[in-house]
Amino acid sequence: MLKNPKYNDKQLEAINHGNGPLLILAGAGSGKTSTLVGRIIHLLEQGTPPESILAITFTNKAAREIRERVKKVLHNKDPEIARNIFLGTFHSFGALLLRKLAPHARRTPSFTIYDSSDSEGLVKKILKELNLPENPSRKPAKVLGEFSRIKSRREESTDELINNLFKTYEERLERNNAFDFDDLIVKPIEILEREENLAARYHSLYDYILIDEFQDTNTAQYSLIRLLAGKGNVNVVGDDAQSIYGWRHADYRIFLNFESDWPGTKIVKLEENYRSTGTILKAANHLIGFNKFQKEKTLFTKNPEGKEIKVVIADGPESEADYIVGEIRNMVRDGESMQEIALLYRTNAQSRALEQALLGEGIPYQIFGGLKFYERMEIKDILAGLRLIANPTDSASFDRLEKNLGKRITKKVVGRLKEKSGADSPAPLINFFLEVSDYVQSLKTEKNALDRLENIQELIKYAEGKSDLVSFLEEVSLVQSVDDPSGSRLPGVNLLTIHLAKGLEFNRVFVVGCVDGILPHERSLSSHIDIEEERRLMYVAITRARHELVITIYGIPSRFLNELPQEVLSLQSLAPRRRFSDSRSFDDLEEDAWLSYDN
Repeated sequence: MLKNPKYNDKQLEAINHGNGPLLILAGAGSGKTSTLVGRIIHLLEQGTPPESILAITFTNKAAREIRERVKKVLHNKDPEIARNIFLGTFHSFGALLLRKLAPHARRTPSFTIYDSSDSEGLVKKILKELNLPENPSRKPAKVLGEFSRIKSRREESTDELINNLFKTYEERLERNNAFDFDDLIVKPIEILEREENLAARYHSLYDYILIDEFQDTNTAQYSLIRLLAGKGNVNVVGDDAQSIYGWRHADYRIFLNFESDWPGTKIVKLEENYRSTGTILKAANHLIGFNKFQKEKTLFTKNPEGKEIKVVIADGPESEADYIVGEIRNMVRDGESMQEIALLYRTNAQSRALEQALLGEGIPYQIFGGLKFYERMEIKDILAGLRLIANPTDSASFDRLEKNLGKRITKKVVGRLKEKSGADSPAPLINFFLEVSDYVQSLKTEKNALDRLENIQELIKYAEGKSDLVSFLEEVSLVQSVDDPSGSRLPGVNLLTIHLAKGLEFNRVFVVGCVDGILPHERSLSSHIDIEEERRLMYVAITRARHELVITIYGIPSRFLNELPQEVLSLQSLAPRRRFSDSRSFDDLEEDAWLSYDN
């Protein structure tokens, strides 16, 4: 039995579990990675062969971190032991299986794994060969998304044409001795379900299966685990309150139903939080309590109560961004590292005002997992159109449109743009460009279409405050020119979506633009299930903060603010029209300040 003073009693209970299924309900900041490492060490010390331990994570980064921590503990024994444990993602494990099982899928072990661009190219070729009439629903990216849904959910489409295209796509993959990314999970399942002798061999291959971030599992991934878990020693770690990837086909119900799927499951709750202040945890606990579908737990901490949570009301995104930049300056002046400050937002489009305010003050920043606002394809395309209006001889802008829109459409668009030569107001000109190019319609079937449309809406909103096209273009160019002109990567403030923030933590966190229609997102408002996922997203945002949390809003406040305990909030208004007593609730404010909001 592993005994170590660095683990608390609940962590040790999970680490020292014997045989049988185990569900570790690990709240935010409760030391789940340490517990998972401890569990692996315990199994090795109990004599479990390392090659009979299968440890699955959702990112290569997490796998590397766990492996390094296991090696560190074992450094005085045999560091090579850690190499013999499979520790990686579902997809890397699936690839390993397929190298052995490839002949059963009519491939050789030297098969190629197609990335998204390879797969999209193959779909494009199939569509061209079939000579189908043009249809937005048959854009390669859209069709490929349907194929991914078929594989992840393991069910046919309701669209017969999609099913036929899928059959052709599968035949071409086989002919090319290739698998796509989804196949790395789906094909081993199909083989093991079809080949009884193989299934019997693999069914008991692993003594213990450990799965990290189990709440993010989809139907196909879970099916694969059930095929391999003949000995019943499935140990899963996760937190249903942080299940925020439904749009990636993750199904939180798999987590909620685990103990009914695996009779005799031992449940261990890790509820002691080592990250956040008592005030932040009180807010998080209260908020998530409004979700109906969950496994209940209550986070607690021995950390100080800490500061109240600031809720700051601004007039709009510029006012909001200016306030945040001022607060960042104060934090840095008081000794905080910029790298320990994070600005979290629900949609990528929200970064625009923040980036401009940070650049205006010379504060370095980095965007996680995405491009800076003015580097995004749709923004650069629109600006190219505006530059041609202001300067019809701009060949670089013409070339960009020709490349992205095609020669025929570009010729038509440029001809129409000449009608607007000398026009001043940028916002109407953006709308004119979108109309004559049919740009929005062309985006609707592309990857991240909704994000791109939100970026366009944000550009239009910003342009509405400008009256002169040339000045607007100059302003945008100057913003871009001060954006890290040397190409260096200076440590700076972190800008990222809440989805990308899961698993991270920072001393100071700003949750930006916390308004209805953004958080929760307007696409979620009609579904109770979707609202619950949005509430989990807000919970994730809150629990990223160690010491200080600031929530900024303009417009109609998010309904989630009414679900926070009012006694932990400190309300502040930046708008003269929105003076109010700090004792008033958000329900009171909706009566006057919010309804008088003027864009």
